[in-house]
Amino acid sequence: MAKNVTDEETRAERREELIRGRPYEILRALRSALREIVSDRVGLFGVGVVGALVILAIFAPLIAPKDPAAQDLTDALKPPFWYADGDFANALGTDSLGRDILSRMIYGTRITILVGVSVVAVSGAFGTVMGLIAGYKGGRTDSIIMRVVDTQVAFPGLLLALVILAVIQPSATTVIVVLALNGWMVYARMTRGVVLSVRETPYVDAAEIVGCKPKRIIFRHILPNLTSPLLTLAVLEFARIILAESALSFLGLGIQPPQVSWGLMIAQGKDYLFSAWWLVTFPGVAISLTVLGVNLLASWLRVVADPQEREKRFAQSSTHQTGAGTGT
Repeated sequence: MAKNVTDEETRAERREELIRGRPYEILRALRSALREIVSDRVGLFGVGVVGALVILAIFAPLIAPKDPAAQDLTDALKPPFWYADGDFANALGTDSLGRDILSRMIYGTRITILVGVSVVAVSGAFGTVMGLIAGYKGGRTDSIIMRVVDTQVAFPGLLLALVILAVIQPSATTVIVVLALNGWMVYARMTRGVVLSVRETPYVDAAEIVGCKPKRIIFRHILPNLTSPLLTLAVLEFARIILAESALSFLGLGIQPPQVSWGLMIAQGKDYLFSAWWLVTFPGVAISLTVLGVNLLASWLRVVADPQEREKRFAQSSTHQTGAGTGT
């Protein structure tokens, strides 16, 4: 009997050891985030839109019914399937060259994700580093960096992008570089503001007294405080980049054929707006839904990643429940 009890205690201790540590903490955080996103319908819509975009971008060759570049002039300007002349072979119709609209929209998702993620990664990394240096160093370094930021912010970003892309050859790579060049300033400003407020906290002073190097203080003690605002800002910037890339492609200075972009599709279909409305409408709806979903996701992330916002929401829900209970 005593042996069975000992074996049970040993197994229980092993189970506790298995669930301890970082993997369990990550799993618990994921479960908590899943519960919160399920309870927040608005945020769930945003996550659903972004998740659908990622799936379409990754599995585009498997999901798209046709080759987006395949032309068939006999099927040119075929309407969507619910029209008498339409069929399910081209569910959303075709363009002036007989290319399938649905397939082109699915492949256009790849460009959207590629440009958005790349620009956010490049501009976010560079802007965050500049903001950390400006906020922590202060003095002349801070003045120089912030004057550069102020000068570039004063110049219209879209106009600068148009000028640069008019001089060099437009492509996906040049669009990413130009949009990253126009977007790093917001990260630098926000990072500098947070660093200035965190720099005077006791734990940073203690790290300096102990003798920690500035690099360790910046990246080990200050940078973690930027996780919540940087995450929210990055998602919001992703939505802005989608609109900027679509605008540049519409003007002919962004993504170039044979690559597919939602903005390029609108540009190619604008001449058929009244005779073939689906050439412009479906890509426009895709852009609108994507931007809406990303903005809703950013709003949800702002609440989830910021402890103060979570406390506010918890207090509001508690007050509402108390008021409802008193009323009944």
